[in-house]
Amino acid sequence: MELLQPPKMGMPDFVYRHSDFVLRPIFLRGFSGTLHLFLLLSLFVFWVWRRIGIGHHGGSPKQSARRARISCFKQALFCSLAVSFLSFIICSLNYFYWYRNGWSEEEIVVLSDLGLRTLAWLAISLYLHTHLSDSGETKFPILLRVWWGFYFSTSCYFLVVDFLFNGKDRPLPTQLLVSDIVSAIAGLFLCYLGFWGRKEGEYGLLQEPLWNGSTILSNGTDLNKSSEAEIIAPYENASIFSILTFSWMSHLISVGYKKTLDLEDVPQLASVDSAKGAFPIFRRELESDSGSGNRVTAMKLAKALISVTSREILLTVFFVLLYTLASYVGPYLIDTFVEYLNGRREFNNEGYVLVFAFFIAKVIEGVAQKRWYFKLEQVGIRARAVLVTMIYNKGLTISCQSKQGNTSGEIINVMTVDAERVGDFGWYIHDPWMLVLQIVLALVILYKNLGLACIATLVATILVMLANVPLVRLQEKFQDNLMKSKDNRMKAESEILRNMRILKLQAWEMKFLSKIVDLRQTEAGWLKKFLYTSAMTSLIFSVAPAFVSIITFGACVLMGIPLESGKILAALATFRILQQPIYNLPDTISMIVQTKVSLDRIAAFLSLDNLQADVIEKLPRGSSQTGIEIVDGNFSWDVSSHTPTLKDINISVSRGMRVAVCGTVGSGKSSLLSCILGEIPKVSGTIKLCGTKAYVSQSPWIQSGKIEENILFGREMDRDLYDKVLEVCSLKEDLEILSFGDQTVIGERGINLSGGQKQRIQIARALYQDADIYLFDDPFSAVDAHTGSHLFKECLLGHLGSKTVVYVTHQVEFLPAADLILVMKDGTITQAGKYNDILSSGTDFMELVGAHSEALSILDSTVAGSVSKDLNISEEDDSVGSDYKSVQQEVGGHGQNKPDDMVGQKGQLIQEEEREKGIVGFPVYWKYVTTAYGGALVPFTLLAHILLQVFQIGSNYWMAWATPVSEEVAPPVGGIALLSIYVALAIGSSLCIFAKVFLLVTAGYKTATALFNKMHYCIFRAPMSFFDATPSGRILNRASTDQSTVDLDIPHRVGEFAFSIIQLLGIIAVMSQVAWQVLVIFLLVTATCIWLQRYYIPSARELSRLLGVCRAPVIQHFVETISGSTTIRSFDQESRFKESYMKLTDAYSRPKFYSACAMEWLCFRLDMLSSVTFAFSLVFLVSVPTGAIDPSIAGLAATYGLNLNMLQAWFIWNLCNMENKIISVERIFQYTSIPNEPPLVIEANRPNGQWPSHGEVDIRDLQVQYAPHLPLVLRGLTCTFPGGTKTGIVGRTGSGKSTLIQTLFRIVDPTVGQILIDGVDISSIGLHDLRSRLSIIPQDPTMFEGTVRSNLDPLEECTDEQIWEALDKCQLGDEVRKKQGKLDSSVTENGENWSMGQRQLVCLGRVLLKKSKVLVLDEATASVDTATDNLIQHTLKQHFSDCTVLTIAHRITSVLDSDMVLLLDHGLVMEHDSPSKLLEIKSSFFSRLVAEYSSRSNSNSTFK
Repeated sequence: MELLQPPKMGMPDFVYRHSDFVLRPIFLRGFSGTLHLFLLLSLFVFWVWRRIGIGHHGGSPKQSARRARISCFKQALFCSLAVSFLSFIICSLNYFYWYRNGWSEEEIVVLSDLGLRTLAWLAISLYLHTHLSDSGETKFPILLRVWWGFYFSTSCYFLVVDFLFNGKDRPLPTQLLVSDIVSAIAGLFLCYLGFWGRKEGEYGLLQEPLWNGSTILSNGTDLNKSSEAEIIAPYENASIFSILTFSWMSHLISVGYKKTLDLEDVPQLASVDSAKGAFPIFRRELESDSGSGNRVTAMKLAKALISVTSREILLTVFFVLLYTLASYVGPYLIDTFVEYLNGRREFNNEGYVLVFAFFIAKVIEGVAQKRWYFKLEQVGIRARAVLVTMIYNKGLTISCQSKQGNTSGEIINVMTVDAERVGDFGWYIHDPWMLVLQIVLALVILYKNLGLACIATLVATILVMLANVPLVRLQEKFQDNLMKSKDNRMKAESEILRNMRILKLQAWEMKFLSKIVDLRQTEAGWLKKFLYTSAMTSLIFSVAPAFVSIITFGACVLMGIPLESGKILAALATFRILQQPIYNLPDTISMIVQTKVSLDRIAAFLSLDNLQADVIEKLPRGSSQTGIEIVDGNFSWDVSSHTPTLKDINISVSRGMRVAVCGTVGSGKSSLLSCILGEIPKVSGTIKLCGTKAYVSQSPWIQSGKIEENILFGREMDRDLYDKVLEVCSLKEDLEILSFGDQTVIGERGINLSGGQKQRIQIARALYQDADIYLFDDPFSAVDAHTGSHLFKECLLGHLGSKTVVYVTHQVEFLPAADLILVMKDGTITQAGKYNDILSSGTDFMELVGAHSEALSILDSTVAGSVSKDLNISEEDDSVGSDYKSVQQEVGGHGQNKPDDMVGQKGQLIQEEEREKGIVGFPVYWKYVTTAYGGALVPFTLLAHILLQVFQIGSNYWMAWATPVSEEVAPPVGGIALLSIYVALAIGSSLCIFAKVFLLVTAGYKTATALFNKMHYCIFRAPMSFFDATPSGRILNRASTDQSTVDLDIPHRVGEFAFSIIQLLGIIAVMSQVAWQVLVIFLLVTATCIWLQRYYIPSARELSRLLGVCRAPVIQHFVETISGSTTIRSFDQESRFKESYMKLTDAYSRPKFYSACAMEWLCFRLDMLSSVTFAFSLVFLVSVPTGAIDPSIAGLAATYGLNLNMLQAWFIWNLCNMENKIISVERIFQYTSIPNEPPLVIEANRPNGQWPSHGEVDIRDLQVQYAPHLPLVLRGLTCTFPGGTKTGIVGRTGSGKSTLIQTLFRIVDPTVGQILIDGVDISSIGLHDLRSRLSIIPQDPTMFEGTVRSNLDPLEECTDEQIWEALDKCQLGDEVRKKQGKLDSSVTENGENWSMGQRQLVCLGRVLLKKSKVLVLDEATASVDTATDNLIQHTLKQHFSDCTVLTIAHRITSVLDSDMVLLLDHGLVMEHDSPSKLLEIKSSFFSRLVAEYSSRSNSNSTFK
């Protein structure tokens, strides 16, 4: 510094003497104060002028529709406030310091300058806020820009004077140096904003509409349909400053603060982060890498993922390196800092240089860390998006055999859990090499301070890591088993939720709940082991710093290395930094293993066999006169089987032909259609198709969404064709009765439609495609006789008259109209030809026709007089149709649901998922912490936290106090005593950690178990209306994702939040003891932090809620696609579904990504504030005279201060994270308050064990409505079904048949009236007492995954002999005996390995075992051929002769031999008498129905 003194630079003495006053602080501060006073006066005059002159202004700038505004306004405001705040702090400190030591003229001038600065910059801030925040100005006023330029120039001048003209003979005031440095930086920044800041319009980058479009999510939210050019992510075009400070997020956080965020408020992702942008690159890389073979491996997946994210990963390497180096600056310099405080000086202003180094290192550390996290979030989002898209695409092409080996639940887990885990691995990707680098840097610092004792540190660190190895292995094992048991539970839950209606009808729901509880207990066993192992790992690594410290300091004592407080503090700071990567090591190792397992699982799924690509040879439309040709075809669902499913298939179907396929149950009819679709693997032969195809499946597949979208199915609207299709499919009357017409949103699996409506929508979808080839798999079985006739005549014979049609049917009356009939038996075509030709040429067809004739024989005598000889069927259709113009919306549609009207005031049945809004209420937290043991463990856990902090501070305080500052000073205690007390305090800490960790795990585990049980009990006890209106994806979301958060995350978050508060208070206590002024600053900074947190949390909370809401549609769409993949492929719609899925994936990724960015926005600001607090405390420490503060304790405060920014950010981060995560608890609590059904058992009113003994059902004035504000569905039914009688219930769709059955089972309770069974009012007894005494064979035959035995007798009440007897009675005994496992033969998910007819026979077997006095058949024979129908009727007659049987049927033959017929229309009884009496009355509705059916069936030429 001496070289810089003016006299020694050759400057004349008189120049220096005359300029001396100009260089003195009194002149500089006086000049500065005068300038700021002038600015204050100017702003005051300007304000007065505006107040006086404002009335003379014309139009307000606000009148402009599109205003421009200054883009850098907020940055300027923040900077001005910062300068004002800093001036106030320095002014206050000087005032307190000089107040005790007396005043001088110079000091008064300095104080005045600082005071005027505070006021002037506060005035500028107010001016910016009031005049520019909502103005139409496009740039800052000239006065401000001139002032900023002048201010920057004077600040630079002052700074030059400070450094060049102040030396040892002219001591430099610290406050002035800090003030001048900050002023120069602020001036430069403001000049940049004022002269070069960009301008943008109101609809600029962050203000233009962030999202638009009209594609609809399944929860009702629109997806973006805009072009790629319109999608602008706010961070793509942000400035460098905005990127580094995350200012580009400010707009979204501001919007979230002002209003509740919705998905349309959340900006789009950058194209490179979206599934649509990233997936093609990923697929190309994966395919190029798989050139050697099609098999995908985990390594190939990893390489493809790295190629998609390589740029971001390389950038994060740089940021991680920068962060690591910056984080070790503090420990490296702490010893020098303590020596400085002890009076040792290397050069002038060394203290301030050290403070500046500490501060800059902290700033760099904060910036680098935030950029690192941001880039890793991008990596995770991108990796997850491409993986789930790849899995989805695979799900569309997977072969049926592969699908049977992987249930939809398992595939969903691969998509949700495994892909999510691979996406999360980005956070751990740098940990391995980062740990090595941190250990090397730590050893360098320790070697500098403690010499060879650093070797002991290395050994201790390695020992800690090795102690972790067995625990990590255990963790991996427990984690793996936990995931497997969770897979099993989720698979079972998914199946149960799909079939909840049948469970409630059979009174099985509590048995299946116990099954879920058992599966959860297995899962909870592994969860408990995993949590306690994690607790042990946490204990080891929490104790690690103390252990390493003891070993290191012990080595120093043994080796005679002097322990000085500076070196001790440097070592402690190093250990604390080293603790985090060592602590994270088990997580990192575990995550690497888990990610490898997940990649293996994904690779295994992607390697499954696809459908054979070369099964079908497709010919262009019109290139051949043959539509379908199969030559020597052999096909097998199981390629390894020696017996093919279809054998020696040879057919040739010319264009325009109608081909009927018939045969008994399980003969291979559906498989024949599957082979034409290319779904069944080909063993040999060739298939040729000419033109496009459309397919109608036997079980209707309806997609969630509007009816119109289901019919259009990706095609543009052609109104004429659309209206014609609705007319042909008899859908117009249905749509007229719906509140929203064809805009009605269909629930999951068409839940709010009847079976007939779903089938007709399916047919409409096929017709609208205008394909060349139509394949119908028995679509007429789900509709009544009249509608079936209409559909056959209008669709197949009329609309599709010129098309190639192949239709499977069990209804013999539809066969004569076919140009070719194929008779199937045991997988072969036994007969082929026209109706009359094959009638006499073989026995198989004769059997079918014979069964049909036998069923019709009952009609011959009775109908002969009823049908006039010249009866014309079309006239009959018209007359019957006019008489029966009934409500087409079946209320409760065949046991499925309610009409659209019942949906409620909001209109649609399926509403957007409910989400709480606003702050998470205190009751949620309170209920959570008091769930386990009434909250008894909470005070003990808090006490352990507090004692731990006391012990930790005590041990560090002891080491700082008990060691000398330098070698010259004698140590207060000996080495043994020093270490002994330190070890004792460390043991105390360890015990507290042990107590804290295990209390937390115990309480968390108990709470998770209690919440799981309560939620599932409430779900299983919910009424059917809840399941009708709630897609299963929403329930599964809570049972999987939210439950996992409660299991594994929330206890940790709550504990960390409590501990971070206690640690923060501890640090402030230590720092305030050294310098109480720090407390003032800390309070101000903390207030700012809390304000920032309050400003941020509304956006973060809603983004977290949106994340939960957006997850369900992704899962739901995936589940729907898997179940409807055959239909999707048959219409060649794969690309459209892939596109939709990518949009849904991006809609889920957006709130996830911006939620993480919002966190970084907050943490960056908290980091900077904490760095300012830390810098201020250091400035204070170097400003006080030497000896005023104990250097060791001051060094301890500085050591703790190094962690202050991290801890303050950690505290706020934990608070925010806890608020975000607690939403999972909130969502579970939503489902613990679902209204229950009536009691299962009413002990005071239980029927006797023999009830019902006669089975008499007495209905009295029965009125039913689905909600108080909806119209009555049944409008005063009164009738009696005597015990032991067979009653057929008939009526058009919408007449109330299924509602009557639902009321009988109390799925819906009567509004008025009552139903008595054997004199007992069913509303007065428990649901289980009622439902367990009734039997039902439902329309949709349901089988559960398991065995034949578990499907027939889920309650395990029957012996094997009884089960075999039931199987023989329902003609399935021989079929089951053929199977290797007999009664233990496996049944796959949904009973997919059994035909529809066989499933229906299993349902018959269940009622045979149950032996109830009242039996309900709800379209029970819709899916079987006439012969099997006759068999079922015969079995029922034989074994239920003394039972009351209520039959809803579309086949008139099913009700003709009933004792009574009940005919309903519009919820009223139209006719109730014996069939013979009703047939005698030729004008009766029933007579007309029978006449129509008879005419249709007896006339072979009816449909020709």
